[in-house]
Amino acid sequence: MMADTMKTITVTEFGGPEVLCAEESPVPSPQPGEVLVRLKVSGVNFLDVAQRRGATPVSVPFRAGVEGVGEIAALGDDETGFEVGQRVGWLAGGQGSFSEYAIVDTEKLVPIPDDIDDETAAAALMQGVTAHYLTTDTFPVSEGDVVVVHAAAGGVGQLVTQIAKLKGARVIGTTSTPEKAATATAHGADFVFDYDHFAARTREVTEGIGASVVYDGVGKTTFDDSLRALRVRGTLALIGNASGPVDPLEVNRLNSGGSLFLTRPTVMHHIRTSEELNRRAADMFDWIREGRVKVSIGNRYPVAEVSDAFRALEARETQGKALLIH
Repeated sequence: MMADTMKTITVTEFGGPEVLCAEESPVPSPQPGEVLVRLKVSGVNFLDVAQRRGATPVSVPFRAGVEGVGEIAALGDDETGFEVGQRVGWLAGGQGSFSEYAIVDTEKLVPIPDDIDDETAAAALMQGVTAHYLTTDTFPVSEGDVVVVHAAAGGVGQLVTQIAKLKGARVIGTTSTPEKAATATAHGADFVFDYDHFAARTREVTEGIGASVVYDGVGKTTFDDSLRALRVRGTLALIGNASGPVDPLEVNRLNSGGSLFLTRPTVMHHIRTSEELNRRAADMFDWIREGRVKVSIGNRYPVAEVSDAFRALEARETQGKALLIH
């Protein structure tokens, strides 16, 4: 029998990882168009960081966590497409995913295949779907492209690297330590540079041409050199700001740099329908099943250690996907 109360992780004021507080709350009931899910695994993401810092339209207090995998515990009155006990995951539509239970919008649910375990599924959702849209829509990577992936040892970086290689590209990864460089190489990067002078080194290994696309999740400290690393009509996809937000850009730099393209995409604009979300997730599951893409679980934490998980993430001390285990 399901308990009347559950443990939650709540943010009552914006701030650092220390504001993540454990509380006891009533177990909610799903409304039409929703299901109640008993969490097994939660993903640790930079979107959670943005929410906690007040950089998104979420108001305090709120229950933390946006991504999870678990089993359906109860259905809304009108829900016929899912069943109690079914394994499902989500990367949106389930705010409060660090709790024991979460209410999830059925339009945002991804059924988890029997041959994909919970941790693999969690690693293939937020980060996998992100890597999918970046390499198929933001810049459709194709045979012969040169792709620069910043933070190539991270969860998104590892997956972007593998998908780009799958599509026939040459991949240049950047990392901050020899250990992370070894990880990037193991996941398919053809060259791995540190962040110092990576633009010049990219031009060296491309005979002066430059990169087709740079996927930059670091932001402030890499942005200028990311532009300099691009070929004529190259694309800079700014996908995060781990080092801080970039300074305002004089748009004529895009002209003088070679008619460059600059975009700041977000995953939410690439999963606008259930069909689109599940198509991207299905591609990821197929690639994983076929052994063409491997997910990496870098760090596992009990939910009670959620603050430690985010300290490590924000210090860029993690490799692969960081998970909370329920």
